[in-house]
Amino acid sequence: MKALNNNSLLALDSDHHEVILIGKGLGFGRKNGERLEDTHDAKIYTLTNDGNNSALQKINSINPIFIEIAVQIISEAEKKFQDINKDILLPMADHIAMAVKRGHNGVLLPNPFHHDIMSMFPDEYHIAKKGLNVIYRKIGIHLPVEEAGYLSLHIHAGLSGENAAASLADAKLAAILIHKIELALNRNFSKNTLKYNRLMSHVSYMILRIKKHERISVDMNKYVQTSFPQAYALAAEICTDIVSELQTDVFPEEISLLALHIQRVI
Repeated sequence: MKALNNNSLLALDSDHHEVILIGKGLGFGRKNGERLEDTHDAKIYTLTNDGNNSALQKINSINPIFIEIAVQIISEAEKKFQDINKDILLPMADHIAMAVKRGHNGVLLPNPFHHDIMSMFPDEYHIAKKGLNVIYRKIGIHLPVEEAGYLSLHIHAGLSGENAAASLADAKLAAILIHKIELALNRNFSKNTLKYNRLMSHVSYMILRIKKHERISVDMNKYVQTSFPQAYALAAEICTDIVSELQTDVFPEEISLLALHIQRVI
C-alpha cells in the first residue's frame, strides 16, 4: 500500500490487482507497505496495466488532487449512466492536470468541435460542466468551457469502451459528414437548432453502431428510397464516405434511417 495523500492511496487487492482507494482521511497517517483491513466505505478503482507501466508509475506523475477530481466527475457520471468504465480515471486525471496547467499559464486549447461535441453527447457535456465547477472548488481556477468538451470525450469513452482520442475522432468525422450534407443541400445549419442537434446526434450514434457492427431492426429501404429519393441518394453517399473512412461495411438500414433524418432538414 502507498498513501497518495490524506484521502487516497494505491494498494493491491486480494487478487494482486492494483487499485486506487478514495475516501475522506483514508490515507492519513498510513505507512507504505501497511496492510489495510478496513476500507471505510472507500471508492475502489481497479487499474488496468497496459504492459508498459504499472499504475504506480502512472500515478507518480499525477498530483493526487486531480485523481480526486476525476473520481468526483466519474461519480456524477454514475448517477446518470450507472455503468461507466473506471479505466478513464487516470487519463481523465492527467487531462485535468494539463488543463489546470494551461489555465495557470493563460493558455487556451482551442476546441473547434466544441459545439459538435455538445450536440453529440449532451448528457456527458452536462456532467463535464459540473466537472469544471468541481475543479474550481478544489483548485480555485476557472477553466474555459472548451475544456468541458474535452472532458465530455473522456466521459463518453467510459460509456463507449473507446478512449478519448477515438471519441474525438468520431466527433471530427461526424462534423465532416454534417458539413458535406450542408454543402449538398446548399444549407448552413444553425448549431443551436433542434434539427441540427437531432441530425448530429443521429450521425454520431450511427458511427458508433457501424464501428461496433451493430444492426438496427427497422428496415425501410424501399419506402424511403421511393418516397425521398434525394435524401436517400445523399445518405448513400454519406455512408460510402463512412465505409471509406472506417474501412468497414454499413448495413443498408443505416442508409434509410439517415435519409429520414436528412429529409427532416431539407
